[in-house]
Amino acid sequence: MRPYFVGICGGSGSGKTYLLKKLLGFFSNEEVTLISQDNYYKDRDQQQRTAEGLINFDHPESVDLEKLELDLHKLVKGDDIVIREYTFNVADRVPRTLVFKPAPLVIIEGLFIYHLPKMNDFIDLKVYVDADEHIKLTRRLRRDIVERGYSYEDTLRDYEKFVAPMYHRFVSPQKHASDLIVPNNQHMDVAIEVLANHLKTVVSTKA
Repeated sequence: MRPYFVGICGGSGSGKTYLLKKLLGFFSNEEVTLISQDNYYKDRDQQQRTAEGLINFDHPESVDLEKLELDLHKLVKGDDIVIREYTFNVADRVPRTLVFKPAPLVIIEGLFIYHLPKMNDFIDLKVYVDADEHIKLTRRLRRDIVERGYSYEDTLRDYEKFVAPMYHRFVSPQKHASDLIVPNNQHMDVAIEVLANHLKTVVSTKA
């Protein structure tokens, strides 16, 4: 039986990761598979650079969306996906080999998962996590400095040069094409519970 595909989109710092962690807690490992767009970033030597030598990781061209689409079709056919983990260029972190198995519920997460028309049509339920710009920036600074070891100056530069302009160009237009918009300036636990209950009903029909 074809999996039910759910997309989770939204700007950097909107709260996609928090939503996913909470949502996955409602399901067993056999019921759900999570596919992150982050693991489909192209290698650095395949990325286009600015005149200053910087890479714009917030442009759809930085991600191999065609491979992501092909891998989703593997799940439909009942095949596993095997890919290399993307380590966000952390020098001392060794990438793992990731294996994703078919499940009744497949969640796809990322900035550009609605960018390709073919993949957009593939997703059954499109969710968009939304937050104000200043809140997203605060979360981005906290994440990149603490979790990924970036400097304050580099994080702020990238946000102003790449993150914000690319969000308004490529990500924000997907908001009103989504089926469900989840505001997350303060909290979204009620919305997550409503979404989880709907998805549990869907999964029960595929048991």
